[in-house]
Amino acid sequence: MSEHSRFGIYYLPPKGPIAEFGAQWLGWDIELGHVCDRPYVAGIEDVTLAARKYGFHGTLMPPFRLAEGATREALEAAADGIAKRHPPIRLSGLELSVIGGFLALTPVGDAPALQGLAHDMVAELDRLRAAPTPAEIARRRAAGLTPSQEANLVRWGYPYVMDEFRFHMTLTGKLTGARRLLAETAIRERLPELPRPFDMAEIALVGERTDGMFQTLHRYALTGRSA
Repeated sequence: MSEHSRFGIYYLPPKGPIAEFGAQWLGWDIELGHVCDRPYVAGIEDVTLAARKYGFHGTLMPPFRLAEGATREALEAAADGIAKRHPPIRLSGLELSVIGGFLALTPVGDAPALQGLAHDMVAELDRLRAAPTPAEIARRRAAGLTPSQEANLVRWGYPYVMDEFRFHMTLTGKLTGARRLLAETAIRERLPELPRPFDMAEIALVGERTDGMFQTLHRYALTGRSA
């Protein structure tokens, strides 16, 4: 039996100022698997609580349980194979945005190569994915889904994939009004300079531990040739 209850494929920034900022802001270092001392900002002490367990990341394949008969070794081989077909991705840059009511880093401009990578991850790893439980489906539906998101939930086990996918690196839970402004100000004060362009050269397999926290298991270089 695996020591991890769920697995996912993430983009994780490499070691450096952006990764360090994300770990410290959320209070969890997903690479090393340990708690970080996070900055105290009065009035928004709890804004990273929901995001903390997942670490600072951009989701490519949402966390899932392995299907009966599927193995971590098969998952690793499949992820490696996809990474070897996709070349490194160059984004125009990253920017701080509001998406779905929460603050996150998102790509500047269009990112078709990133969309394609996420599409292939979801489509090709689907055979290894266990179906969501009725409770998980009910929780997703409770958020209020569009017809497209509902179709994704039924087919792929998660609403925000395929045409509904929007890459983002979450920094807070949902916020409104003064609390959002306070969080945005605190983030901008601490956020390192974001490079333009911004290059993504690898993806990562992550696992959910028995304590509910996610940790990096393996990184895969994107080594495919550009068309």
